[in-house]
Amino acid sequence: MPSPEDFPLLFQIDSPADLRRLDEQRLPALCKELRQYLIESVAETGGHLGSSLGTVELTVALHAAYNTPHDRLVWDVGHQGYPHKILTGRRNRMNSMRKKGGLAGFPNRAESEYDTFGVGHSSTSISAALGMASAARAKGEQRKVAAIIGDGAITAGIAYEALNNAGDWKSDLLVVLNDNDMSISPNVGALNQSLTRVLSGRSFTEARAGGKRVLEKLPGPLVEIARRAEEHVKGIVAPGTLFEELGFTYFGPVDGHDVQALLPVLRNLREMSGPVLLHVITKKGKGYRYAEEDALALHSVSPFDPKTGKALKSGSNTVTYTQVFSDWLCDMATQDPKLVGITPAMREGSGLVEFHRRFPERYFDVAIAEQQSVTFAAGLACEGIKPVVAIYSSFLQRAYDQLIHDVAIQNLDVTFAIDRAGVVGPDGPTHAGAYDFSFMRCVPNMVVMAPADENECRQMLYTAHQHPGPASVRYPRGGGPGVTVEQTMTALPMGKGDVLRRGSGVALLAFGSMVEDATTIGEALDLTVVNMRFIKPIDDELIASMANDHAALITLEENAVMGGAGSAVCESLSKTGTPKPVLQIGLPDNYLEHGSREELLVAAELDLANLRRRIQAFIVSIQPANGKASTGSPA
Repeated sequence: MPSPEDFPLLFQIDSPADLRRLDEQRLPALCKELRQYLIESVAETGGHLGSSLGTVELTVALHAAYNTPHDRLVWDVGHQGYPHKILTGRRNRMNSMRKKGGLAGFPNRAESEYDTFGVGHSSTSISAALGMASAARAKGEQRKVAAIIGDGAITAGIAYEALNNAGDWKSDLLVVLNDNDMSISPNVGALNQSLTRVLSGRSFTEARAGGKRVLEKLPGPLVEIARRAEEHVKGIVAPGTLFEELGFTYFGPVDGHDVQALLPVLRNLREMSGPVLLHVITKKGKGYRYAEEDALALHSVSPFDPKTGKALKSGSNTVTYTQVFSDWLCDMATQDPKLVGITPAMREGSGLVEFHRRFPERYFDVAIAEQQSVTFAAGLACEGIKPVVAIYSSFLQRAYDQLIHDVAIQNLDVTFAIDRAGVVGPDGPTHAGAYDFSFMRCVPNMVVMAPADENECRQMLYTAHQHPGPASVRYPRGGGPGVTVEQTMTALPMGKGDVLRRGSGVALLAFGSMVEDATTIGEALDLTVVNMRFIKPIDDELIASMANDHAALITLEENAVMGGAGSAVCESLSKTGTPKPVLQIGLPDNYLEHGSREELLVAAELDLANLRRRIQAFIVSIQPANGKASTGSPA
């Protein structure tokens, strides 16, 4: 880790109170040290680099202007919050970022009193900050609240819902719009900064308030003329008409990398009453050449060499499920001109880069708006188009009403390619795909599939596309067992599982990513192994057959046990009147914290060693009292 000799100013800052005691003339030097420390820290651990580099000066200025933690800073998404962590007493733990038992990759209320709201998904900051501001008003507390939201996150509907409420309720709230999608434009020069400093000052605010009191006494027509004149002037100097219409006082844009210009503006705005929006222009990856040149590639990184920006070790050569989906989507689009691809701002993560390049007119990025992605797909399906929604499991949670109300009730032909299912890893519980079996299988008309390997993933995607109603294929992050992917596409028999091996005593009914380990254990213990393939419709006939031929069943899934695939098996046994002992193995009823995928599987007792131990213990527990096994040897 970096030493105090390398960062003399930064190592004086153990809390924002230390920062506020620092001579303001030294803040630019502090920002320079903070940026370099951030680069070296993330180079060691990996994590979100580009967004955090872009908020160095903004973070310093906010903590210098606001009395944190008494005042509340609410960070949106949280991948821009690494400088905030460094300045709030966690500098020396940055080498544990996103590791098991270490710092979380996002703000976490259990980690620090400065992390006022736990995040991971986008667009929640304004709503949460509004709640905090309203609580302060109700309790009579003199507390200031600021939400920091990116230009990407503000595209979500919940952000505008919160803006609408805040403007209507005249809440004391600052929203900082961190705009990093463009270079600093000419109107963010010295003149504009001076203007914003003046506009945010008490003298101008009081003068404007006095002017309003005078205008109130004028006849109606004169008031309207004055109002239009004010809007015309403000429209020339500040492009904030939308926010003004929502009831906010708009200031900006300002240079988000000039800490000495930001600080007086933020101090002025802190003293203002009512809802205020400050538009800040920043550059993603600021101050690190490689991140500036390729902000997308260095948005989220694995450990890298800070001198070159290159990853320290290459990734696995195994074909990932995301790549399988990407190849299938392009191949299917070549065959079917009605196919279109939809993503809520996850083109790279969901594997739509090549599809976008080859079929740009059939590619739709709705921005960070998961609800919009699903209802938009429903509208397309109403007109005979074949939409494929590529979405992470944890992000689909945000569009659950649209899944039911707009797609499933109308039985519309929409395919959902659900990535990042099951245990995900360093991003922690906000990104775990632990619930999609549970929340999707209870929806009428839905088809829910999970592939055991890469080739089955391709065939399931084709099956979903051919099905004339809503269908989903869910697959984990990373690669599978390494099965060769066949170019030929064949639809699977709807709702039918596949018996992989016949054993004795106990049958392992495995779903998706659990099939590989189930096969290994089945061969070692001479157990029957079934690749169930479908969570809905579940294969009732096959389940009944397994129950009739075996003493007990064991279900395995990388989903929450409650309401998951194992529950579907138990419901099937009850429906067909073939009760048998069933051990349901899946994710436990608690949130798994961040760590590597392998560590989290061990924590959930879903790794190979724990699975075998649990299965053997269950076999022993159901053996007759005389010890003669009729269910397969535990040896």
